[in-house]
Amino acid sequence: MNEHHPKIYLLPNLMTAGNLFCGFTATLKIVQGALIQWSSPDEAATLFHAAVWFILGACIFDVLDGRLARLGGQDSAFGREFDSLADIVSFGVAPALMVYRIVLINFPRVGWIVAFVYLVCGALRLARFNTMAANGGERDKTEFTGFPIPAAAGLIASITFFMLWWFGEKEHDIGRWKWVLPPLMLFLSVMMFTRLRYPSFKAITWRTTRSLPRFAAIILILFFTALNYEWMPAVLFLAYLLYGFLRPWVSKRWRREIEEEIGEEGENGEAIEL
Repeated sequence: MNEHHPKIYLLPNLMTAGNLFCGFTATLKIVQGALIQWSSPDEAATLFHAAVWFILGACIFDVLDGRLARLGGQDSAFGREFDSLADIVSFGVAPALMVYRIVLINFPRVGWIVAFVYLVCGALRLARFNTMAANGGERDKTEFTGFPIPAAAGLIASITFFMLWWFGEKEHDIGRWKWVLPPLMLFLSVMMFTRLRYPSFKAITWRTTRSLPRFAAIILILFFTALNYEWMPAVLFLAYLLYGFLRPWVSKRWRREIEEEIGEEGENGEAIEL
């Protein structure tokens, strides 16, 4: 077989294509909403809500593609590059365009700079990750260095959705609360390059086992999130962001419990930390 032709694994790359589709559709919804925002605010608000859901949907596809690749031992350089290209659309372009259209359009010069700073920081982070992975630098698969761009986009999208639902349900305008978004975007741009470490939860597999009370707690959280979908995603993404600051002071035992890390069994039956 020609070594110059990379293997393209079907299921993981289908998930990545779903990620890209969600990002592309979110971008289209934002553009469509911008064109009719003044003439039909009701329809524009519906389009902005749909864009947020597509960004959050891209987060789900982004989780699934990596899981399927690792499950089948199909992690590849092609999949890594394809995933990054999809990520820059779904988690870079779409959130930057959304915040620009909702808030920053009132300040054309400063606005596009703020949006572009977020976009370029996300692109640089993805390029750095791919370069380190290609050079064998990303050896610790259980954590990220810096805040990952999918989580950054999920936080921006979920907070935007919460404000559109809570503050703009009747007036179709989130008012002065929209000024939370530009500082948040700049803060997340910086967080992508911090030395803070965040769990990747890649150690959770189909073989991961938990006790019945913990399993019930996870089900309860998922059920509660489904019932309160307007604000719970924002709480979860915000908790993940804050966990990076608290993680250095969390004991190893509690860190293992929170992050669901599992070890490989040694010859003496004791767990070896990954």
